[in-house]
Amino acid sequence: MFTLAEVASLNDIQPTYRILKPWWDVFMDYLAVVMLMVAIFAGTMQLTKDQVVCLPVLPSPVNSKAQTPPGNVDVTTNVPKMEATTDQDQHERVTSDISFDTSAVTPDIPLRARYPHPDPTVPNQEAKKEKRDPTGRKTNLDFQQYVFINQMCYHLALPWYSKYFPYLALIHTIILMVSSNFWFKYPKTCSKVEHFVSILGKCFESPWTTKALSETACEDSEENKQRITGAQTLPKHVSTSSDEGSPSASTPMINKTGFKFSAEKPVIEVPSMTILDKKDGEQAKALFEKVRKFRAHVEDSDLIYKLYVVQTVIKTAKFIFILCYTANFVNAISFEHVCKPKVEHLTGYEVFECTHNMAYMLKKLLISYISIICVYGFICLYTLFWLFRIPLKEYSFEKVREESSFSDIPDVKNDFAFLLHMVDQYDQLYSKRFGVFLSEVSENKLREISLNHEWTFEKLRQHVSRNAQDKQELHLFMLSGVPDAVFDLTDLDVLKLELIPEAKIPAKISQMTNLQELHLCHCPAKVEQTAFSFLRDHLRCLHVKFTDVAEIPAWVYLLKNLRELYLIGNLNSENNKMIGLESLRELRHLKILNVKSNLTKVPSNITDVAPHLTKLVIHNDGTKLLVLNSLKKMMNVAELELQNCELERIPHAIFSLSNLQELDLKSNNIRTIEEIISFQHLKRLTCLKLWHNKIVTIPPSITHVKNLESLYFSNNKLESLPVAVFSLQKLRCLDVSYNNISMIPIEIGLLQNLQHLHITGNKVDLLPKQLFKCVKLRTLNLGQNCISSLPDKIGQLSQLTQLELKGNCLDRLPAQLGQCRLLKKSGLVVEDHLFDTLPLEVKEALNQDTNVPFANGI
Repeated sequence: MFTLAEVASLNDIQPTYRILKPWWDVFMDYLAVVMLMVAIFAGTMQLTKDQVVCLPVLPSPVNSKAQTPPGNVDVTTNVPKMEATTDQDQHERVTSDISFDTSAVTPDIPLRARYPHPDPTVPNQEAKKEKRDPTGRKTNLDFQQYVFINQMCYHLALPWYSKYFPYLALIHTIILMVSSNFWFKYPKTCSKVEHFVSILGKCFESPWTTKALSETACEDSEENKQRITGAQTLPKHVSTSSDEGSPSASTPMINKTGFKFSAEKPVIEVPSMTILDKKDGEQAKALFEKVRKFRAHVEDSDLIYKLYVVQTVIKTAKFIFILCYTANFVNAISFEHVCKPKVEHLTGYEVFECTHNMAYMLKKLLISYISIICVYGFICLYTLFWLFRIPLKEYSFEKVREESSFSDIPDVKNDFAFLLHMVDQYDQLYSKRFGVFLSEVSENKLREISLNHEWTFEKLRQHVSRNAQDKQELHLFMLSGVPDAVFDLTDLDVLKLELIPEAKIPAKISQMTNLQELHLCHCPAKVEQTAFSFLRDHLRCLHVKFTDVAEIPAWVYLLKNLRELYLIGNLNSENNKMIGLESLRELRHLKILNVKSNLTKVPSNITDVAPHLTKLVIHNDGTKLLVLNSLKKMMNVAELELQNCELERIPHAIFSLSNLQELDLKSNNIRTIEEIISFQHLKRLTCLKLWHNKIVTIPPSITHVKNLESLYFSNNKLESLPVAVFSLQKLRCLDVSYNNISMIPIEIGLLQNLQHLHITGNKVDLLPKQLFKCVKLRTLNLGQNCISSLPDKIGQLSQLTQLELKGNCLDRLPAQLGQCRLLKKSGLVVEDHLFDTLPLEVKEALNQDTNVPFANGI
């Protein structure tokens, strides 16, 4: 048979789960253990001691007179009493010594009463017989018949509840035990409960919880409103009390602390930041992430709550069931019973009177069991009342918010809320400390402390570099915030903040007097008022990269002294509806606006800065730019770039920009440029970039754009260069690389001001002699063509600094390259074996230092 410890293990739970056991569950567990002990004790007694003893009812006159009504009878009414002796005391002693011992009956010896041994003075055996006969009863039953009758009457005369009470009590108790702890065992809830208890314990023990609540309590204290320094003589008035107690003595603190006092008693000023141990900080940050994921997982369902309600209802129903049927059987348990087994043909007797030796014990145990069940049931009813009295699927941290500065602690619902309600029944301090890890303010404070501890001034100084413009630049990437030490780099020119979602710019930025350029890449920075005033007056260049236009900080539109604004991000919704920027009217000094997005039309807000805008750049991601009417209002624009906008022709709105000096239509689908004649009205246009398109021919009307100095037609489909191009006497740069041009017209000699010629990646096989009349050429790129020889007249290009010949069919280089005094080996792009064909003195000249000759050539 199983032991008590084995059965009691059904009621065991992990020690860590005890925080989820309210007082009524604990009390019911103890009651269940008591009921279990009662059931096991009763079962043990029944197995070892339980028996029924029966005697036949003889059909004698005495028996008929003493016959009792059906039901329970007193066996002693059928046993004849001994005649009284002359001595009353002797009579009581003899009658008290009368007993029936069925175990002493042997076969063939009738059952009879056993008396005390007669006085030895009696003279003969006849006297003994006369002494015994009046008190005996002859039944003619042997031992086996008594055993048979006892067993028959045990099953027939006893009520079933007397026989099975211990087993029923054991089964009921086991069911109650299983029901009480089933939500800890069920797989779908066990994992959530285990995870919750684990996180809750770590949150409770985390040093960050104590620090956060302690600092919060001190910050909210009215005694901390006034400050005084040097109050070293008042240590006995120092107060560090808080809701959670003061930080331990081992906790490192910032040294820069003063004192503050009130009219009643001075207190120490709370430091603005507490240095947290790096390991503790990392553990706390991991806890914030675990709590966030657990909340998202548990708040989606209410399975734990429903399961707890169901098991409580089952226990209540079980209590009612046990009480109803058990109360009816209390009176059925009796010591005396009449048995009629219908075995007269075997024994010769019809009626037997029996006694149940365990009747009184079972009755007392049953009454005790019913009493315990009643207490258990009332507690179940109270549990149901608690479950439905308040909405347990909602939990509010309102009290914690009032007592702390963490006013952003959210309310929770469903299983998360129910678990917190259960914890409150154990100790409300658990949920209070747990709420710290639900607060974004608390998380940000932790990040700030850890960040400043890691990124010191010395470490930041090591990350400062010089950019292409020879400015001191610091790039911070994927940090939890902006370290305070950044604002101590007073000589910094450029600050780049990338992927820092909780960036805050404090008033300390005002000491960075050299800062003029700021980059915010997916970084919706928040700015204090003093910091904004500084940025408004000093910031000249701002780069903002975003995913949604709402990420652009509102203060960006108020930087009145801003000169350059670069916006990179999505400005179009899924239905191609324009997402408008806020008004740019306050940007009164904005000169350059660069927008890299997916626009379908030029934003109307750009017209707010049209009067003073000098450069507009729109880089689309391949979205077709359809509406360009807003461009007509930008009369002062000098540079316009419309790249990757899927344009098929040159927009007519451009022809109204009378001050336009540079036009870049790179990476579009332009096939024909017949409208180029309209550029003759743009008297200031000097640079035209139509590269990376699908242009097949250059119209002769280009000759009317007389002021062109730079012309870019690379990466198109040109097959020839019209003579009209060479009539542009002011042309200084011509780029026709990566086309299908097979010949350079001899009219190229007319471009006397040409300094840069790019014909790389074409099909040119012959260089005309007139090319070398362009004596101002500094760059000549002829690579990846079919040129078989380089004319000796190359030496006439005395100002040549870069010559590309790689990828042709040359077999040697002319020695006249040595006459190009400014050309050095670094500017000569050619195969090594061709370079080796040059004379030794030419190679030595090309290998010489370029500084002095180059300066003279310029």
